Amino acid sequence: MRLKRRSVRGLLPVFVTLLILFEIMAYTSTVTRTQDQFFQLYVLGSTGFADNYFPKNSSSLRLGETVKWNVGVVNDMGSLQYVSIRVKLGNATINPPNDTLATASPSPLIAEFDQFILNNGTWQIPLVWQVANYTTSSGGQVTIRSIAMDNMTYSIQGPVTCESITTCNFRMIFELWTWNVETAAFQIGWISANQRQIAWLQLWFALSTYSP
Repeated sequence: MRLKRRSVRGLLPVFVTLLILFEIMAYTSTVTRTQDQFFQLYVLGSTGFADNYFPKNSSSLRLGETVKWNVGVVNDMGSLQYVSIRVKLGNATINPPNDTLATASPSPLIAEFDQFILNNGTWQIPLVWQVANYTTSSGGQVTIRSIAMDNMTYSIQGPVTCESITTCNFRMIFELWTWNVETAAFQIGWISANQRQIAWLQLWFALSTYSP
């Protein structure tokens, strides 16, 4: 399927109609049995496997060094779904998503990618990114100012800082959000068996001042 950035307003009436039809068909076909409803969120390395996540297998990145990942979602909800992958930048002190409370991370949002996924369908994004700009303070603190991702540069809205570049650890956080027809907005996670479930992943990296 073609990757599509968020443009909801024009598609909403069509989506609502399609969603109702698909939900009716899903209910009719499963009314006599219980069906687990869930999503799977995954991140693979540059080769499409669970390895080679960073250049030269080192998570200590230089400014402008390119990282290639494959981020994917599998839809096992029993119907057509409209989903959003939210990419955020965190560090060791900003909280990640909370599984118990089913809440999102307060980390600054870098970018989001939206897509319709058929039942039993998979949507995978080839994600290419790099640290575009960071600054250091007189006290040695390191702050990432912008991330380049898929030929676009995103300014980080809010400080994401580490105390020292020699002990600095940042993380890329991936959250799965789904479209709520009643509120006409995305919500983190999804409802299954009257409970909210969430799916998220994170990958840690550091910064290096080394220049070859």
